[in-house]
This record gives sequence, structure tokens and C-alpha cells, in this order.
Amino acid sequence: MDVLLDMHFVLDKTDVEKGLISTRPLSGAQFFEFWRTDNVGPANAAEANLHSIRRTVDLKLGRWGEHLRVSCDVRVQRLNMPERELTSSAQAYQMFSRSTPSMQRLELGPRQEEAMQWTDLGNDTELAAEILRRIETRVRELQEEQSL
Repeated sequence: MDVLLDMHFVLDKTDVEKGLISTRPLSGAQFFEFWRTDNVGPANAAEANLHSIRRTVDLKLGRWGEHLRVSCDVRVQRLNMPERELTSSAQAYQMFSRSTPSMQRLELGPRQEEAMQWTDLGNDTELAAEILRRIETRVRELQEEQSL
């Protein structure tokens, strides 16, 4: 849980008996959020800066003999918003909202709100590997503290 919280994920569900931890969706870090570490690799950083994406993490913990076994699944979704119908090139700034040339704001029409949806992009294996690496580091730190 410490690793996920350090990465700014918000815990949604924890089941100690089943060894499950799930997070709420976390929007992808933007280029100016240098303190965030949820974009692992240049492709993921580019995706988060070009689109509205979010990631959800599911951890499964259990014993495997005398060892701790942890699996991590990171699901990625992108927000898809339908465009407004344009009747002239002068209305291009109104493609997604009722903005004016001097003031841009996101204001969706009823049809757009109904059609807006999060599309599954699959798994983020690079972020999952990074989370597992951080968990392993944290477990080793705790073991060293206990042996002192």
C-alpha cells in the first residue's frame, strides 16, 4: 500500500483475507508534474500528454511456499469524446465545446455527454514492472530493519 500511495494512487479496495489491493483510477501525469512517477517510459509519457488517460492498479498478494508472491495488473483507459457537428471552418474552435476564440472552456452538449466513454487500452506492463520493483525494494528494506 505504501508504494501505491507514494505514487499518488488512491486505494479503493483492500481485502486482507484474499490478498487483494485495488486503486481508484489515476489520471496520467502531465509533463509539468515532475513529481509524479506513473508514466514509465517515453511512450506512456507521450500518451498521457496527448490524451486524457487514467490507470487503475490491482495487486494480488499471497504465499508461495516460504516466499511472498505479488502480481500486478495496471489497466489503462483513454477518454473518448465525440466531436460536435460543424457547419463551417469558423466553428472549428467549437469542435468539443461552446468556446469562443478568446475563451476556451470544456462544455459538453447532452449528446456528447451521453456518448463520452472510457476506452480500454490494455495493460501498462512497464508501470506494473516498476510497481513490483518498488515493492521488492520496500520489502527488502523492511527485512533489513527487522534484522538490525
